[in-house]
Amino acid sequence: MTSLWNNLVKEYMLIKKCDFEALIGAYCSNSHAVLGMHRLPVTSGKGKGELIVRAFLPNAENCSVVKLSHSSLKSEDSIFALERLGNSDVFEGVLEGEDEFFTYQLKASYQNGVIKQFYDPYSFLPTISEESLYLFNEGKDRFIHNKLGANFLTIDGISGVSFLVWAPAAKRVSLVGDFNAWDGRCHMMRGLGSSGIWEIFISGLTEGVKYKFEILGEAGVPFLKTDPYGKYFESPPHNASIVYDTHNYKWNDDKWLKKRKSVNWKNAPCSIYEMHLGSWKRKIEDANRQLSYREIAEELVPYLKDLKFTHVEFMPLAEHPFDGSWGYQVTGFFAPTQRFGSPEDFKYLVDQLHQNDIGVIMDWVPAHFPEDRFALARFDETALYEHEDPRQGKHQDWGTLIFNYERCEVKSFLISNALAWFEHFHIDGLRVDAVASMLYLDYSRKEGEWVPNKYGGRENVDAIYFLREVNDEVHKYFPGALMIAEESTSFDGVSRDTVSGGLGFDFKWNMGWMHDILHYMRKDPIFRKYEHHHLTFGMLYQFSESFVQVFSHDEVVHGKSSMLSKMPGDSISTKANQLRALYGLMWLWPGKKTLFMGSEFGQSAEWNYTQSLDWHLLAYLDHQGIQAVVRDLNDLYVNTPGIANGDVDSGCFEWIACADSESGVIAFIRWGETESDSLLVVAHFTPIYRENYRVGVPLDGYYQEILNTDAHEYGGLGFGNNGGVESESVAWDSRSDSISINLPPNSLTVFRYKQK
Repeated sequence: MTSLWNNLVKEYMLIKKCDFEALIGAYCSNSHAVLGMHRLPVTSGKGKGELIVRAFLPNAENCSVVKLSHSSLKSEDSIFALERLGNSDVFEGVLEGEDEFFTYQLKASYQNGVIKQFYDPYSFLPTISEESLYLFNEGKDRFIHNKLGANFLTIDGISGVSFLVWAPAAKRVSLVGDFNAWDGRCHMMRGLGSSGIWEIFISGLTEGVKYKFEILGEAGVPFLKTDPYGKYFESPPHNASIVYDTHNYKWNDDKWLKKRKSVNWKNAPCSIYEMHLGSWKRKIEDANRQLSYREIAEELVPYLKDLKFTHVEFMPLAEHPFDGSWGYQVTGFFAPTQRFGSPEDFKYLVDQLHQNDIGVIMDWVPAHFPEDRFALARFDETALYEHEDPRQGKHQDWGTLIFNYERCEVKSFLISNALAWFEHFHIDGLRVDAVASMLYLDYSRKEGEWVPNKYGGRENVDAIYFLREVNDEVHKYFPGALMIAEESTSFDGVSRDTVSGGLGFDFKWNMGWMHDILHYMRKDPIFRKYEHHHLTFGMLYQFSESFVQVFSHDEVVHGKSSMLSKMPGDSISTKANQLRALYGLMWLWPGKKTLFMGSEFGQSAEWNYTQSLDWHLLAYLDHQGIQAVVRDLNDLYVNTPGIANGDVDSGCFEWIACADSESGVIAFIRWGETESDSLLVVAHFTPIYRENYRVGVPLDGYYQEILNTDAHEYGGLGFGNNGGVESESVAWDSRSDSISINLPPNSLTVFRYKQK
């Protein structure tokens, strides 16, 4: 480089040696101060007030400045040729007679005869304000995703894309892509002071352009990174970010969004169908191909409407490189995965669901991210998004990295990510994954493998503050949105509002109830009497949080067997009887509902993310019956006035009997909006047909049998109570009135009170 400099004719050169060598060596950190149009210093000797233009164009043979005006070019004075500095790719020229800045383009010719004319990327002012930079560094810019990353802008009538990336430890950052042959010398970005953000605006780019950031770190070797705020990505192994305009789709879900704002989901029915998009259905005849977002929309919407689910919950759909992670190891936090189509295709799926009154919940993963070097990990050769200390920054179980919630810019990233899914994709809620791992510094760690907080405790104080903040911001900007925590410990106040000292979630998955009830149901009915406490224990804490009763994907993989196969017995029919009764208990127990796909029709095999569900099983009555009882349970839950109020209100639940372990029977009341909306629930978990079983009732009158999981249409034996029973003045269960009913084997029966 020095020899090149020495060979140049320095008399006509105005560029400094250090700047020239930084350009040639591709380590220029102040590119906009060197390149573009600048006013000559008065002391330069080149004329007071004159302008100079400098360009760095690898492989160009010559370059000119074209002065633009509203009218067409009329004279040669509008074109200024730049001098090539020796045999370098640096071009420079003084525009004599010009003393006012003007809009211009560069016109360059190349050896292959190609001539390019374009707006100079170094002629534009920064596309982000000082205030936004400040708020980002303070962790307070809630919509930073509309500024960082790649965003379409129009500046003084010139359309293009602004690119911004946070890499404070970088010595140089370049934008590379298929528009500049992935050459890091072509578009070196401008560092915006102490913010750590690098920026460049390039005119004329359109959707579909692929790009990455080339970063030069302390080691002096450039490396490529995808855009942390990227909105669309190409498939592995290249993983390039793709320029995409998030504002082009025309939504048709205004009616749903307006309705959502007014709903208090604590008191509204909320029955959620959890699904993995890649294995719900596949085109077996087409090489086991996954369905696209649009294909899924056409099949999923009528299916969910038929089964009367209120919401669908998608396992993580943010971009991820490894199918086997099920989406839980995210590399593109702002982008729906390209596996099923474009971001616009995903919007179509959400739009169709909304137009059919079905809410959309996304699985969100702010607890960790993978170590893939093309993404967030050691982004600028430092622990930028993660902790440097592996005792704080590495998940032992998952081989992933933990976000540094103390760092303000990381909070800006994560909070804006949560809001972006609501803003750009109209989703209705986030199910936040692995909250327990965020709350505790010693999560899955032995003594000495973790660092206590500043108070000496095990709680991750920064994560707690972050969770409160993200929940508050989601509720502030998107009223009616749902925030659901997957939290498996007894951490206090997960679903309590932040004003009262809680974490601010709307709901929490009830992992304790799920473990207890499955422990009970797995037992041979002969031995269940010894486990009866597992059936009832959950009510001791049921109203300590706002719970979602859940049987999720985690319960049907890794040797745990499917929901149907968990049930004891030698035949499918025996297992199906018990599963229907279990679902009956789940739906009539207080709390919102979440059920993983396939479980609603009794999938026999464990879930396999590489295969379609076994839809052919619906040819058999046992599986049809399980699906039918789920449909009817949803109908009962959604359409019984006031029942959903009792999901979070202990005053709407009342035990009738909970201690008959010998018979395997429990009975309780779910109070509805009126007495005639109230439900008497009797669950029986032994294989014995019990006739004339007496149950106390709170009101005298007629009790109509409205659901019996042993009904013929569900594949049961058809035992029941002939449509209902009249109460008698026989004291029982500490009540003055009672009913005598028949309890089919392994069944749940629901009676609705009718006045005398």
